[in-house]
Amino acid sequence: MANPLQLRAEVLANHPEGAYHRLVLHAPGVAGRVRPGHFATLAVGGASSSLLLRRAFSILSADPATETVDLVVAARGEGTGELAAGRPGDRLDLIAPLGTPFPLPDTPVSALLVAGGYGSAPLFALGAEIRRRGGQVGFILGAASADRLYGADRARALTQDVLVLTEDGSLGMTGRVTDPLAQAIGAIDATVVYACGPMAMLAAVSGIAGGLGVRCHTAVEEAMACGVGICMTCVLPVVGEDGRSRFVRSCTDGPVFDGARVRWADIGTVPADLEGAAAMGGDR
Repeated sequence: MANPLQLRAEVLANHPEGAYHRLVLHAPGVAGRVRPGHFATLAVGGASSSLLLRRAFSILSADPATETVDLVVAARGEGTGELAAGRPGDRLDLIAPLGTPFPLPDTPVSALLVAGGYGSAPLFALGAEIRRRGGQVGFILGAASADRLYGADRARALTQDVLVLTEDGSLGMTGRVTDPLAQAIGAIDATVVYACGPMAMLAAVSGIAGGLGVRCHTAVEEAMACGVGICMTCVLPVVGEDGRSRFVRSCTDGPVFDGARVRWADIGTVPADLEGAAAMGGDR
């Protein structure tokens, strides 16, 4: 797990970008601790609000020189709507960085980075780091519609190998990120896939990559109530190194997992063979 800080971060800018808002936060001491795949949480509503739970966001970028952290916010409800309406000078209760980042290769690799919607946020810093280490990257970015796509220009700044898909055909090819995935893996001779997005997408990407013998690291988008490993609301069934399945916490053991070890079809259930399942009622 990362070594997080909690502080009152100042909103320096709020940039509308398609269906999203990019918040630029001044957060002294945080940026130098951030690695690609880390996330942050923000409190909403104020001390007297009934909105008790923090909201979790992947970290788009972090700049130690300016002590800034960028987060991409989608307004989905009252809490995220409040954050999306943030104005310069506002102060937000931030905890960051959190979670386990993407594992980085020790030698140059060819990596395919796959995202759905604003799940792309943590992949650009990852792509830049892989390039810095002598590797190459390709991107597949998808969304339901053009306004829900995020970061195509950021991807193209890193590589010419960028595929864009929207389900309604409003931008790029019509379809889903899984449609050209196998062909794209072969086109750039990818030896590893990194993915972030909705759970169904991650399950499909993991399956395709695994079928081709390619390692797949997935950053899950699981609801997190606390973000620091206390509440156990974000657990997933994952197969351990010893071959035994256990519930693990997305916020501290993840959000990045080896896609081949996540039991995607069993998420939301208590599998009978899960370690400790009988104590949780799995034998009823």
